[in-house]
Amino acid sequence: METLALILAGGRGSRLDILSEKRSKPAVPFAGKFRIIDFALSNCTNSGIFQIGILTQYLPLSLNEHIGVGKPWDLDRRDSFVTLLQPNNSWYEGTADAVRKNIEFVKRYASKYVLILSGDHIYKMDYRKMIEQHKATGADVTIAAKIVPIEEANRFGILETNDELQVTKFQEKPKQPKSNKASMGIYVFNTDALVKQLESYPDIVDLDFGNHIIPHMIENSKVYAYEYYDYWKDVGTYDSYLDANLQLCSDDCTLDLYDTKWKIYTKSEDLPPVKIGDKASIKDSLVSHGDQIYGKIDHSVLSPGVKVGEGSVVKNSVILNDVQIGKNVHIENTIIDKEAIIGDNCVIGTGDDYTPNKAKPKVLNSGINVIGKRLVLPENTVVERNVRIPSSATKKKIETKHLHSGESLE
Repeated sequence: METLALILAGGRGSRLDILSEKRSKPAVPFAGKFRIIDFALSNCTNSGIFQIGILTQYLPLSLNEHIGVGKPWDLDRRDSFVTLLQPNNSWYEGTADAVRKNIEFVKRYASKYVLILSGDHIYKMDYRKMIEQHKATGADVTIAAKIVPIEEANRFGILETNDELQVTKFQEKPKQPKSNKASMGIYVFNTDALVKQLESYPDIVDLDFGNHIIPHMIENSKVYAYEYYDYWKDVGTYDSYLDANLQLCSDDCTLDLYDTKWKIYTKSEDLPPVKIGDKASIKDSLVSHGDQIYGKIDHSVLSPGVKVGEGSVVKNSVILNDVQIGKNVHIENTIIDKEAIIGDNCVIGTGDDYTPNKAKPKVLNSGINVIGKRLVLPENTVVERNVRIPSSATKKKIETKHLHSGESLE
């Protein structure tokens, strides 16, 4: 076996707040019918990598149920496998610590290379090209790198390279970055080099690739960058999540979900075709199987099983699986989690007041509303902007008919 892939999928995704209160970030639905982790898994199988370990931790049930034995990604064959690796005696404390705690799994399969991936990014990438460059340069580790706007560079691990793409310096989220070449959190290691590095830090509990492993290897090993220029997005905030979903509705989106040569695979439900009523209107949107549309959908993404009643308008929004929207409802700039019920005549996303959410101002401040899983919003309720209603909110607390901008119901 030449390459073993390890997908780090245990992240809580705290900035996704309500969307990750019942699931890990890689299990969050995306683009209607998919989950975020589907992109890394599909990239592996499309790249001919069929030996995969998935390191889970935070609320793994939804993710485990989704992956199962890996059948949608052709990972249930005799010569392939997907193994879910959960913490045993202690929690994973860092990205490299997660791999270190599964070092026996890595040794067992004795692959020549280990491909380490994040399970919470949206992109389509042929890993074979990166591995071929890794071989050609004789690198001990190769890091996938993406050019980002310099004003955003302080959010990433930043690489500096010479003309041959050998990495000369690495800084994890520098306050004043000298480069805008960002690490994508994708690494190809020679297996022996990875094992040696992980075993040489027995005393560092929160062992991390960006903070510990990579800086040390730059000084003592051959570290190269692999430059990647196509679509790649970290959907770790409400704004980036909503924006990335809505980008897919545009004709000029560079992430092509319709490319038959590089499909994104997923576990799919058996649901009937989309039903579009005689008064319905759908514009610049993605709708999924099992949807029933009797109102107007404008620049929005609907997951499977959503029902939109007559006279209702859904605009610039993401509606997840099996949400039921009543009649004469207006929804704008809103994310609604699975199985929520929106009563008749509700208005969600209205007014000129953009007061940031008082409970979590850094998370919710651009006018987006977020409604939690299985929440019932009574009819005639008005929700302004930057309002968050977790699934833990009780019906009694939603007896108020008007939620002002910046409010939360806990």
